[in-house]
Amino acid sequence: MRISETFYSIQGEGTLTGLPSVFIRTAGCNLHCRWCDSTYASLHSSGREWTIDALAQEVNRYSTRFCVITGGEPMLAEGIHDLAKRLADNGKHVTIETAATIPPQEIDCSLASISPKLANSTPGVDVSAAVRRRHEAQRLRPDVIRDWIDHYDYQLKFVVCSGSDIAEVIDVLNNLHRSIAPEKVLLMPEGVDTSAFLNITDQVIAACKEHGFRFCDRLHIRLYGNERRR
Repeated sequence: MRISETFYSIQGEGTLTGLPSVFIRTAGCNLHCRWCDSTYASLHSSGREWTIDALAQEVNRYSTRFCVITGGEPMLAEGIHDLAKRLADNGKHVTIETAATIPPQEIDCSLASISPKLANSTPGVDVSAAVRRRHEAQRLRPDVIRDWIDHYDYQLKFVVCSGSDIAEVIDVLNNLHRSIAPEKVLLMPEGVDTSAFLNITDQVIAACKEHGFRFCDRLHIRLYGNERRR
């Protein structure tokens, strides 16, 4: 498998925030989000090859049972189903962080951390028109999101850049035509440093209080800044 990096840290986002976890970041992505905080993992060529055995051994070096497969878009990775099965068979709790543009196809997954991409993710004029069109066409797949939430424990994590994004979040949820508990909906202020994060925090908290959604902190940004963990 082509892997961008592995590291041991604490989970900084979502319902498992604070838990020591082994992270496996795959290389390659089918989207081009404007605010991506891991652009180094976007290209398949950015990583190096690992075997499933080597990745399982790396995870087993640490005492935690929590493992996070992220990206890029991990569902693009060749061998992702084999890796997830090996980790699950080894007794690991496997979180898969995905934009849900690719169906799960019965992958082993303890928690699907689904991050549907709102219009705020579409890149600007600094990239080609073709890239923008491709991103816009692929960024939101309600049918695929339904496939994930119908078969796995899940959280729906939305990056919020401004108060106007909340209406779009509501539209996405309504278009899923599923009964979704509001506490499974996480609103995360956009930002790769604490000051940027705080600019929108009050509006996100107000939306959470109004709709019963969960506020999603970015603990790793507060603790480490926007640095790659080693």
